[in-house]
Amino acid sequence: MPQTLESTAQHRPPNIVLVLADNLGWGELGCYGGGALRGAPTPRIDALAQQGTQFLNFNVESDCVPTRSALMTGRHPIRTGALQSVPAGLPQGIHPWEVTMAELLSSRGYATAMYGKWHLGDKEGRYPKDRGFDEWYGIPRTTNESMFTEQVGFDPEVVDVPHVMEGRRGQPVELREPYDLEMRRNIDAELTRRSCAYVKQQATKAQPFFLYVPLTQLHYPTIPHRDYEGRSKHGDFADSLMEMDARVGQIMDAVSESGLDDDTVFIFASDNGPEYRRPWRGSAGTWTGTYHTSMEGGLRVPLIVRWPNQIPAGRTTNEIVHVVDLFPTLAAIAGAELPADRPIDGVDQGSFWRGEQQKSAREGFVYYIKSELRAAKWRDWKMHFVWEVEPNAGANHLETPYLFNLVQDPKEESDVNAVQGWVRGPIRKMIHAFQESLKVHPPIPPGAEDDYQPVTRTTPH
Repeated sequence: MPQTLESTAQHRPPNIVLVLADNLGWGELGCYGGGALRGAPTPRIDALAQQGTQFLNFNVESDCVPTRSALMTGRHPIRTGALQSVPAGLPQGIHPWEVTMAELLSSRGYATAMYGKWHLGDKEGRYPKDRGFDEWYGIPRTTNESMFTEQVGFDPEVVDVPHVMEGRRGQPVELREPYDLEMRRNIDAELTRRSCAYVKQQATKAQPFFLYVPLTQLHYPTIPHRDYEGRSKHGDFADSLMEMDARVGQIMDAVSESGLDDDTVFIFASDNGPEYRRPWRGSAGTWTGTYHTSMEGGLRVPLIVRWPNQIPAGRTTNEIVHVVDLFPTLAAIAGAELPADRPIDGVDQGSFWRGEQQKSAREGFVYYIKSELRAAKWRDWKMHFVWEVEPNAGANHLETPYLFNLVQDPKEESDVNAVQGWVRGPIRKMIHAFQESLKVHPPIPPGAEDDYQPVTRTTPH
C-alpha cells in the first residue's frame, strides 16, 4: 500500500528536487505541443511528464524576481516587496523577515542545496546561504549580465565584473568564474554536475534533502554549451532547448541511479512565460503573450510533478495551480509548519496532486505587475483591468474591464462581458478580499532595509 503524505511525514519525509527553467514558454516542450515543432525534441522532460502529473494551468508572476519570491515564500510579491523595479542602490530581493522554503525545510531536518540563479538578494544576509541553503553555487542576479563585458563601452572601473559565486551557510560568499559569454554557455553544465554529485552524496545519508536547481536556460542571451552548438540544426535557441532537456535528464538519472525515485518528489517548472526580446523570442504555444504582461502566455507555464506511488503517472489536468502553492504543498509533504504570523497566499494542493480530489484547491488568483493590479483569473475566466499585449507597447487602463473565457477563447480575443457578465461578481469579491488583507497586513516596501519591521493592523484602514 502506498504511504499517505501524513504517514510519510511521521517517518522520513521524501527528498525534494525542484528544477526551475528560466523563461521557458508553455509552447516549447514536446509534451506541451512544442519539441520537434520548435526544432528541438525534448524526450527527457516528455518522459518525466508520462511518469508524473502534467499541469496545463500552472501560473506564475510577471517576471523573474516576483516569481522566485512567490516560490520561496508562498506569498504574492505585492506583499513581499520583491519586485523587479527596486531602484539601484536599495536592497534587492526578499526581506530577511520572510521565511523561505529552504528555511522551512531546513527546520524540518532537511539538508538543503541550491545550484543556479537566485535573483532574490545580492548582498551578505540575502544570499541563498543566508536564507536556508547549506550551500550555493550560481549567480546572484540574472543571465544577461554575462553580456556586459563585451558590450560597447563597458568600464570595469565603474561597474563590477559579474561573477559566478559560491557560498556555504555561516561563511562569506566567494567569487568564482567571471560570468562572461563563454561561462554563460558553460554554467548549466556545471550546475548539473554539482546537482548530480549532491544527489549521489546525499543518497548515502539518512537525512532527507531539498535540492533547488534554477537553471539559466532559456533566458537571453539564449546560447548553448559548445557540446550542443549546432545539435538541432535550427539555431542557438533550439540548441539551448535541447541542452536544457538533457540537463534535466542528467539530474533524473542521478536520482534513479541512486535508488531514490520512490523517495523523491521531482518537480520541473518554469519561472516565467517566454522571452519577448529578439532574436531570443520564445513561444507560448496556444496562448498569446510573453512575460512582463498579463496575457495568458505570460501567466501560464509548464509544471510537471513526479512522485511514484503517490502522484498519478500519465495524468494531465487543466485545473488552476499557482506558484505560491508550492510553498504550503511542499511544507505539508515535509511535515513542516507554516508561519502563522503572516498571510500565506498559497494553498496546500496535496490532495489534488495525489488524485484524491479532481479539483484544485484554488479557484483563482489576483495578478499584479509591480504594485498595479493588472488582471484576475477565476475558474475558466480572466478579467483584465489593464490591457498590454506586448511589453512596453503602452498599457491601456480600461474603463470597462475585458472579460475572457479562456476555454472558449484561449487567444483572449473576444470580450464576453455581454453574455457571461455574471462572472464579474465572484471575481470582484476575490479581489476585494485580497485587497482587504493588504490593509490588515501592509506590504513590505520595495527596497526596505534589513531592519524594517512589518506591521499588522487589527482593523483595516
